[in-house]
Amino acid sequence: MLDSFRLDHRVACVSGTTRGIGRAAAVALAEAGCDIVHLDRGDPVATRAEIEGLGRRSALVELDLETADAAACERAIEAATAAFGRLDILVNSAGIVARGPALDVTAEEALRVLHVDLVCVLALARAAGRVFVAHGSGAIVNVASLLSFQGGILVSSYATAKHGVLGLTRALANEWAPHGVRVNAVAPGYIATDLNQRLRDDPVRYQEMLDRIPAGRWGTPDDLAATFVYLCSPASAYMTGQVVTVDGGWMSR
Repeated sequence: MLDSFRLDHRVACVSGTTRGIGRAAAVALAEAGCDIVHLDRGDPVATRAEIEGLGRRSALVELDLETADAAACERAIEAATAAFGRLDILVNSAGIVARGPALDVTAEEALRVLHVDLVCVLALARAAGRVFVAHGSGAIVNVASLLSFQGGILVSSYATAKHGVLGLTRALANEWAPHGVRVNAVAPGYIATDLNQRLRDDPVRYQEMLDRIPAGRWGTPDDLAATFVYLCSPASAYMTGQVVTVDGGWMSR
């Protein structure tokens, strides 16, 4: 049974591996046997060193999602496939947020969030999907959010994008399941990362959120690691179109 969680001889492309959830996903997949292609705008030196220390190969494809268009995403996936001669997994982890009242966030800020958190997720998934459909196998894991289900507070563009990621995950799963390609998502709860540092620095809001989490704590990126391995491995071979919440019980209240 445990062998079904192994990912030996597979190659995963993971975006946003410098820190946070992307880093945890990349390291966990490497521990399960994957070689990792990092999709980042800068070299995630520490993450690459950790992965290579596990005896896995590591390569970098530079891509700035804030300025990337569909053609750039296509080229990035082509480069990721060429790095080790194959591609088996895509994890769309990179994301940004713009906090503030919807009437105060500028149109440029809102569109930037939608571009990084949804448009580029679609573009990268389409590019990887072409590779996977041609090979008759592959796994895509998108990072959704609790705000794929809720409106949140002062994060209108982020909630919009994450609702889109949920719909995209289900739509692609439906289309590509007959071709042996699985598309799922992880919806993290409140995880302590740079993305929500401002939220954690607000003592009132932080305590309000903490009080609602049945587990009694915010999560860490490592709390998500095993879920990424499961969704990418043969252990979840009959699972597609699903969004797995890892939230300390938040959605149960």
